[in-house]
Amino acid sequence: MNTKEKSDKYIFNTYSRIQTVFVKGEGATLWDEEGKQYTDFLAGIAVCSLGHCHPAVTKAVCDQASKLVHVSNLYYTAPQAELARLLVEKSFSDRVFFANSGAEANEAAIKLARRYFNVKVKVKVKGRNNRNKIITMEHSFHGRTMATLSATGQEKIRKGFDPIVDGFIYVPFNDIEALKKNIDDSVCAVMLEPVQGEGGVIPADPDYLKAVRTMCDDNNILLIFDEVQSGMGRCGRLFAHEIYNVKPDIMTLAKALGNGLPIGAMLATEKASKGFGPGSHATTFGGTPLVTSAAIEVVKIISDPEFLKQCREKGAYLRERLGSLKEKHSTIKEIRGKGLLVGMEIDGDAGKVVSQCMEKGFIINAIQDKILRFAPPLIIKKEEIDGLIETLDSVLD
Repeated sequence: MNTKEKSDKYIFNTYSRIQTVFVKGEGATLWDEEGKQYTDFLAGIAVCSLGHCHPAVTKAVCDQASKLVHVSNLYYTAPQAELARLLVEKSFSDRVFFANSGAEANEAAIKLARRYFNVKVKVKVKGRNNRNKIITMEHSFHGRTMATLSATGQEKIRKGFDPIVDGFIYVPFNDIEALKKNIDDSVCAVMLEPVQGEGGVIPADPDYLKAVRTMCDDNNILLIFDEVQSGMGRCGRLFAHEIYNVKPDIMTLAKALGNGLPIGAMLATEKASKGFGPGSHATTFGGTPLVTSAAIEVVKIISDPEFLKQCREKGAYLRERLGSLKEKHSTIKEIRGKGLLVGMEIDGDAGKVVSQCMEKGFIINAIQDKILRFAPPLIIKKEEIDGLIETLDSVLD
């Protein structure tokens, strides 16, 4: 029984997998079990931002695995403390909570926002004891746990899981008036992605995040940025909200933070962090010595100003080259994104284009049926971008 047969027989049927078995990766290149080579423009869904098997990350994992892998959060460990220090010093935040995924980080953010008003601020609202509603955006994606799928503004994600968790209000993204109409004394937080990833690679409008920040301040509401996909250099800054010069009260990270190892993080200001105290939230595996050792190297590399400058330059180059295709192919409707998170909307079946690119040795992704998503490793080379453009040109013909 081969790998595909074993997977189909023994693993839950929750993924529509492409019929490829990968066995090796290096940089932006992957190899399948038959030795075929692929250039990766998905990076494990914006995860392997330093590429596959980056030497510094690999060394950190191997060194730490030979010393200490896990002891639980009942005790202190040096790698976790150092990673927390790095994240705080390079962000708006004062405190970090470590989890195992983006969904868990967002779950923690949701719980913190509610508990902040329930326990610490104790805002009394007529007809109810406290604030507990969270406004999220249509087409957003925040995870697959019950709370995070309930927060997600996509019906297809919530379908079949009724009753979903109560207390979420969905409004159109980039529509400040719609947000204003839904704010009242029952709302504890606004939660959004500065650049919607799964929703179609939709960036916030230039003035939108500033208006949201002002509205939250005026109404004593916490602002949560989900930067699970847009953060860690993906959009050309360490965090995408830096593009807009707006700071949240709470931010979530995951994906690229571990470059392939499972880690999530919720960052918060000192004020917002007061919502949690000993015993209020916890996780057995969050921030183990192994994963935090890897993440330390990731943060050091990606936060380097020259590295981020190169990300912006390569992102601009990718969008420029895709723009040249748009002039040639009428099926391309729009190109949008920030940094190296780029979406290309087409008038046709995006899934078919993905399959055809895969046959030619290029890995891309389809979302929302008609949108091609490009999220390559941040170390991608311009000649690899040129190869993708040539392939897309032939496929779209």
